[in-house]
Amino acid sequence: MKAVTPVSGGQSSAYIAANYPSDFLVFALVCIEDRNCTPKDAGLVQEVSDRIGREFIATAEDDTILQTMLDLEQYLGQRIDWVTGPTFEEVIRKKNGFLPSPLRRYCTVQMKMYPLFEWQRNHCNLAEGEIVRQQIGFRHGESKRASNMLERCVDGVMSIKAVVGKTKDGRNKWADIPYQMPAFPLIDNGIRKSDIVQFWKGKPVRFAQRNNCVGCFNQNPLLLRKRWQDNPVKMEWFAKQERERTRPNDLWNVHDYGISYDDMRKRHAQHELTFEDFADCDSGYCGI
Repeated sequence: MKAVTPVSGGQSSAYIAANYPSDFLVFALVCIEDRNCTPKDAGLVQEVSDRIGREFIATAEDDTILQTMLDLEQYLGQRIDWVTGPTFEEVIRKKNGFLPSPLRRYCTVQMKMYPLFEWQRNHCNLAEGEIVRQQIGFRHGESKRASNMLERCVDGVMSIKAVVGKTKDGRNKWADIPYQMPAFPLIDNGIRKSDIVQFWKGKPVRFAQRNNCVGCFNQNPLLLRKRWQDNPVKMEWFAKQERERTRPNDLWNVHDYGISYDDMRKRHAQHELTFEDFADCDSGYCGI
């Protein structure tokens, strides 16, 4: 069974890549179409375009993560494959303008899981019915996140609904395809966050303070307010999507808080807060 490590840009998945060998390392990049969010470094933009095989405009993630992937590849001496799906705007359009939310978290599926699955199907040279062992960066103390993932498995194997052909009338034919067995080496080996932070000290790999999308709706409003302080251009993109596409009660995170992103920007900034004051996302598999 081949082993795949999805690297998200965070220290935990990078730790796995450095300490638990796998056949493939792969990074799924969330792209957006807003040129206001384009990195200032033209060379970096071209490098990312070359990696994903199409024009790169911008990402909903912290731009530092782009540098993380390049640094990590150099440090490890192992190729990291970059994949990307449709842009965030394309995904929203396909959903008729409905934004993702805690009740309909289609963003992770469309822009992380599907691109990773398609890459695996096209590049891992798997025999018919063969699956991979996918190493997930949940740490010791995050057993709940692992349990949430395993609950979606059958006999330890996760499936994904994907197109497998066409019907006679030309419509897509869908099926649930078993494709990966989640593994949690950090939990199995008692590796905590403090161990990982200590490992990366002094090493030539740059990390963002938080990985995943800058304005992810799973984040606490206090953290999102801090994001407005630290990354206002990216947060404006999230606010714009909400502003332009919102239907009654259709906010990014209305299920949990019912506060618009514009309202979060107007709130008093908690200057004493740091990123370390907030827990990691507990949504399950967003960090792949």
